[in-house]
Amino acid sequence: MNVTPRTTSMTSIHPATQLGQVSLTVSSLENQVRFYQQVLGFNLHWRNEHSAGLSVAGTDLLILIEQPNVKRYPRVTGLYHFAILFPDHRHLARAIAHLFELKIPNSPTDHILTKTTYLNDPEGNGIELYAESPEDGEWFMENDDYYALRTDGSLSNGREPLDLEALFSHLKADENLDAPLSPKTRIGHVHLHVQDIDQAVDFYHGILGFDVMGRSKGIGMAFVSAGGYHHHIGLNTWQGAGAPPPPPDAVGLRYFSIKLPDQSEMEKILARLDQSEIPVELQGDGFFVRDPSQNGVLLIAEDL
Repeated sequence: MNVTPRTTSMTSIHPATQLGQVSLTVSSLENQVRFYQQVLGFNLHWRNEHSAGLSVAGTDLLILIEQPNVKRYPRVTGLYHFAILFPDHRHLARAIAHLFELKIPNSPTDHILTKTTYLNDPEGNGIELYAESPEDGEWFMENDDYYALRTDGSLSNGREPLDLEALFSHLKADENLDAPLSPKTRIGHVHLHVQDIDQAVDFYHGILGFDVMGRSKGIGMAFVSAGGYHHHIGLNTWQGAGAPPPPPDAVGLRYFSIKLPDQSEMEKILARLDQSEIPVELQGDGFFVRDPSQNGVLLIAEDL
């Protein structure tokens, strides 16, 4: 679903840019692998003593790295949630019905533009499950407010309870709730806790080149994206303005990856990072950087 960017620039990131895998530091690899397999339906792609890759259709979407004696810290920057995008309402309905079947607490929410639910994994990492619903309307973030406008012209706060009866109507009577995830399932967006919205927008928009889709100082939030998508990256200061980064012994986000369509796009971004004197580290097939709040970002060119 594409909407109109609020702020673009001459250095806008390639419109085909998408998000790739998310990597988390975990305290119990065994428990986390079990959760993502049995509750959310990921496949265990590979595993060694202290790490594992969880995939959909052979593509790793989640990398888990176990470290000893790690814990969750409050009031720090890092992951608010990562969002798993389902290809349609039926697949989302199946996932939410499975959560209810397993008695996993979650919060079904209607954002009008998307249908979604929120939950935490066993170590407190936020997860959103969602599907697009552009036929229902659009959202807006302006004048220090966030709201949605339905296609019939009526207003919504964009945070209404989801009509589960309507959603579950997409399921067959004999629906297999344990069915594998659709191969079209992917990471749709990530939402980050940051120290300062302006600083974060300067990095993700001014340097990486994402377009600003909405921004509110009053709410302490901004959305940025590529190609007019409603948001690939959410930014908020809800852990407090100036919140510090998590210590090395913290569970949570290690990095999220940004998939660029080709090497030429990578070279443009690396040049802007160099011009801004932001350290870049070669990591596997990508380039690792940290945003101003020390959230890890891995840049990957798909033609490498």
